[in-house]
Amino acid sequence: MTKEKVCLCIHGHFYQPPRENPWTEEIERQEGAEPYHDWNEKIYHESYLPNTEAKILDRKGKIIQVVDNFEQISFNVGPTLLSWLEKKHPETYQAIVRADHTSLSARHGHGNAMAQVYNHMIMPLANRRDQITQAKWGIQEFKYRYGREPEGMWLPETAANEETLEILADEGIKFTILAPQQAQAVKNLDGGRWHDVSSGVIDPRMPYRLFFESSPQKFIDLFFYDGPIARELSFGSLAFEAKYFAEALDKAHAKTEAHPQLIHVATDGETFGHHKAFGERALAYLLNVEAPKRGYAVVNYAEFLELHPPRFEVQIKEGEDGDGTSWSCAHGVKRWKENCGCHTGGPTGWNQRWRMPLRRSLNWLRDELFKVYELYGSKYLKDVWSARNEYIEMILSRSSQTQWKFFERHAAKPLTENEVSLSLKLLEMERYAMLMYTSCGWFFNDISGIETVQILRYAARAIELAEQITAKSFEAEFIAHLAKAKSNMAEFKTGRGVYQKLVRPAKCINPS
Repeated sequence: MTKEKVCLCIHGHFYQPPRENPWTEEIERQEGAEPYHDWNEKIYHESYLPNTEAKILDRKGKIIQVVDNFEQISFNVGPTLLSWLEKKHPETYQAIVRADHTSLSARHGHGNAMAQVYNHMIMPLANRRDQITQAKWGIQEFKYRYGREPEGMWLPETAANEETLEILADEGIKFTILAPQQAQAVKNLDGGRWHDVSSGVIDPRMPYRLFFESSPQKFIDLFFYDGPIARELSFGSLAFEAKYFAEALDKAHAKTEAHPQLIHVATDGETFGHHKAFGERALAYLLNVEAPKRGYAVVNYAEFLELHPPRFEVQIKEGEDGDGTSWSCAHGVKRWKENCGCHTGGPTGWNQRWRMPLRRSLNWLRDELFKVYELYGSKYLKDVWSARNEYIEMILSRSSQTQWKFFERHAAKPLTENEVSLSLKLLEMERYAMLMYTSCGWFFNDISGIETVQILRYAARAIELAEQITAKSFEAEFIAHLAKAKSNMAEFKTGRGVYQKLVRPAKCINPS
């Protein structure tokens, strides 16, 4: 075959956890991000901005071209990160949106941007109502920013089971990206027997179609990225040198394959510039110099999918207890619920046994808040869950006109000013009850880490709103649950100490 039949797609998952203090809606100064005010600012200057103005250098180090990498890669930017960019760095935000618009004409009407579920929740571990709201919010946020319907949607940590993928399909999503180790078996769409690929040996050079047991005519298409190249890109040296990156891609395609092939990898977008200094330059050189020189056609997933629909069906691993699998936990999704052994370092003897009681504490609180929301919300809203699903409109635009239109659709009766205020508190309570499940809270080494403290702050804000609505205390019992989560740090002892020393004081912090 000729190399013209080899297509190339690099996907960047650009995301930072929301860092705003829930009482001030501003990010506090964060140690470790110096000389920048906070981690968002640090990573912005190292990755987001440089990728919109990536420099291509000649052999003498002279700048010969400046390009926007977002025009050439497939990408998703987390909704909460986009909100921050729009507020703090509108020119870069506009450059990202503009890059998607530019790609529409270059990619047969398919934009480079993919949607993402709203706040990086591990979807298979969430209840169905939260999964549906997360998908709907992610889609509406995408439409608001890019002005079009999304074709693909990124799942946080690529965490998925069949229920999660079916929810995406029900919302009109055509495809998503998974890791190769998440596939179980494949067979030809025309028939034949299933072939086991559970050891991670699925051929990543084509899309696959997943049909759902509950509704066999319904499906979603899946791309499984090239695992070895993605690992070397994330943890090795490929992001430092475009030539070596291209040589790795050369080895990935089959020289005798008659069908068009897609060579593709997915990685954190922050790899390019933040994790790997000047990685945005290597990416720019790869896509604008090395790829054309080697005859690769740079594409995005939606474009390739239209031109080359799946020829094979796939089954995915459901994971232990049907909880699904992910790209960053060898144990399925246990990293976000128990002490599975996955961690990012830390002193000898540390463990992550705090993860399970943390999740149980939040699950207890979520269920209590559900009761509050349904009991009080039904007094003012026709359908409390439909209202929550559409509340994203008011999050994106806090104008009085948006509020008026929202309540015109959802109010069960003409509402007084006080009833409108109570309804908004209920909806905000539910927003924070979802933000408290942001995945980063479980990812690292201790319950006292800044990411876990952040999700506990969201929980505290949700509790505060619930208590204002009901005049009932939820905090004492929540803290009692947290006390079962033992910290690795003696100064905190348990989640109770973390809450008392690091969460409560945030209510009074000056954000400057």
